Amino acid sequence: MKSAVETLNPTRVRLTVEVPFEELKDSLDAAYKKINQQVTVKGFRKGKIPARVIDQRFGRGAVLEEAVNDALPKFYTEAVNEAELSPLGQPEVDITELKDGETLNFTAEVDVRPALEIPDYSGIEVEVDAVEVTDEDIEKSVEQLRERFASTSPVERAAEDGDVVTIDLEAKVDGEVLEDGIASGVSYTIGSGELLDGIDDAVKGKSVGEEATFASELKGGSAAGKEAEVTVKVTQVAARELPALDDDFAQLASEFDTLDELKADSRKRLANMKQFDQATQAQERVLEKLLELVEVPVPEKLLEDEINTRKHNLEHHQLGQMGLDLDKYLEIQGKSAEEFETETRDAAVKGIKTQFVLDELVKKEQLNVNQEELTEHLMRRAASSGMSPDQFAQAVVEGGQVPLLVGEVARGKALAVVVESATVKDTNGEIVNLDDEEETEAAEASETSEENAEG
Repeated sequence: MKSAVETLNPTRVRLTVEVPFEELKDSLDAAYKKINQQVTVKGFRKGKIPARVIDQRFGRGAVLEEAVNDALPKFYTEAVNEAELSPLGQPEVDITELKDGETLNFTAEVDVRPALEIPDYSGIEVEVDAVEVTDEDIEKSVEQLRERFASTSPVERAAEDGDVVTIDLEAKVDGEVLEDGIASGVSYTIGSGELLDGIDDAVKGKSVGEEATFASELKGGSAAGKEAEVTVKVTQVAARELPALDDDFAQLASEFDTLDELKADSRKRLANMKQFDQATQAQERVLEKLLELVEVPVPEKLLEDEINTRKHNLEHHQLGQMGLDLDKYLEIQGKSAEEFETETRDAAVKGIKTQFVLDELVKKEQLNVNQEELTEHLMRRAASSGMSPDQFAQAVVEGGQVPLLVGEVARGKALAVVVESATVKDTNGEIVNLDDEEETEAAEASETSEENAEG
């Protein structure tokens, strides 16, 4: 077999392959064997029909077609390996010549990873938010914990902001009650912003047994997105009572004996969270600077596929779970279809460029992924997916996704290397030193988020 490569553009090549006919022998034998198992000829046992009879009865052309279909993937792969290409997607194959007993010639056009030159990135400088935990942050954290331990007790008065009301609902569209538009005994906290627009004004000031009717756009169900006439009846009003902020509360809500100890722990936890957010911010800004340094051509077909994948995931998974369609989502976001298209394309371009650049860095820095790193990453992915580690690992193996996970970890390590060499200062002008584990975890988290968005 002989092959040659023609570069059509930085991300696409054409392979020209010439195969001597004798190299098709195995595929021809396989073709005759396959046809033998599929057809019946009077006077011959199944599977024992001579080749000449098959040629006479079914045509040599049918045999050649079967043999070529069998052989093409093998010869294409050999040509790719010989040229040391990194193909992206499936090739467009064209058989240019097929002479029985002489030769098979074909061309294959395919997108390939562009050759990238990674420049010196040690001079990258970025600014990130300073890690500052204020007394107000502590108060907010403790107040949220306090809310979780609030109790409720029925009261004989009209409903007010913050009360928990028990209500019955009935929704009508065009004067007809919806089959799924009736609900009884629904618990709702006034002012929470849940359920339906307009429900807070409808129930405030109402006592047990009173009802009100209001118009609202339904967020889910059989008539999602439609304007409905909703009748709400209050069957109970309960006041929320927050526990006193004292040592007793600390013992109730935590493992600490005093409120001061609880607040000190809240300060520590918030600082850790802000440090992780700072590390994530650092790697995101370093990545932006890195991408500015590298010229990365993007294959149009790959970009088109990536854009379609992102749209599909948004419409059929994320929005589908919320009972929204794309038009309603854009309305809520206050975006036009053109703005959405531009944002999706920009995100897809960035995702592809990021993967190309970080994969090149993995090679340049000769980074490897060990079993411990892969296991830790798998555990994090399992937690974010809501699956147990065993379930997630089984799904990854069965789906042939192990190489993708290895790639995620490797790219996270590559980005961490760049962050480590960069100068990171906070908004106070102080140098930020991120430890290796923090850098890698933040980088992997970002890479995982990007992968999920893509796929």
